Amino acid sequence: MTVELRSVNGRFLDLGFRLPDEFRSLEPALRDLLTGAFRRGKIELRLNAKVEADTAWPNPQPEQMNRLSHLESTIQGWLPKAQPLSVHEVMQWCKGGTPSERLDEVALEAAKRCVAGLAEARAREGEKLVAVLMDRVKRLSELATQAEPLVPAVVQRLQQRFLERWQEALVATGAAQTISREALQERALNEAAAYSIRIDVAEELARLRAHTEEIARLLKAGGEVGKRLDFLIQELLREANTLGSKSSTLELTNISVEMKVLIEQLREQVQNLE
Repeated sequence: MTVELRSVNGRFLDLGFRLPDEFRSLEPALRDLLTGAFRRGKIELRLNAKVEADTAWPNPQPEQMNRLSHLESTIQGWLPKAQPLSVHEVMQWCKGGTPSERLDEVALEAAKRCVAGLAEARAREGEKLVAVLMDRVKRLSELATQAEPLVPAVVQRLQQRFLERWQEALVATGAAQTISREALQERALNEAAAYSIRIDVAEELARLRAHTEEIARLLKAGGEVGKRLDFLIQELLREANTLGSKSSTLELTNISVEMKVLIEQLREQVQNLE
């Protein structure tokens, strides 16, 4: 009896079976066995049974011999000239009537051993993947730490540039001659404050750091964390995209690009986790 399991990555559990016709009745039990052991991945189970050749010697059972003897006596009672059964004829009858060995239990036991082997292999792979994921998460945290000191300086520099452009626009349009200086100053400060809020990425960095900390906690805790990590990876990518769209300096843009690369690597590897 040979049972083979093949597993590839997948967001959901997708099961496939390749069974001989005589083992089709085992599919529900095999499905329950797989769903009880795994939560994600595309898993295919193949079962092959090598049966004895047709030329193998049969093993006559007592009930078969009693039945043949009774039938022989009955027939000879009605037909006295009937020839008695030969050894060859008895063996032929017993060969056709010998109850085949029930291999369902053997197949299920082999499947359980195969499932246990696959679970152990995936556990070993998971330990290595956790190390890779933790390295990416650590690098994301370092990038967030690297970006945080840049934010106030970037906001202040862009705010000053905005005010300079504002003054240039006032001079070019001649608005300074028709509107009071106090009104222009107040309007300029309000516009500069609104602009600062639009380009400030402190909240995005704070959320990104919170997500990385939660990912690290889940990886250390273990268990079935794949789907939760999927959601957190999507949130990370959203924050990195917002950081890139708000970025007005080369430093923050480079950090955003590197974050996106790391998050994509995380997303690919998370598909391998339960």
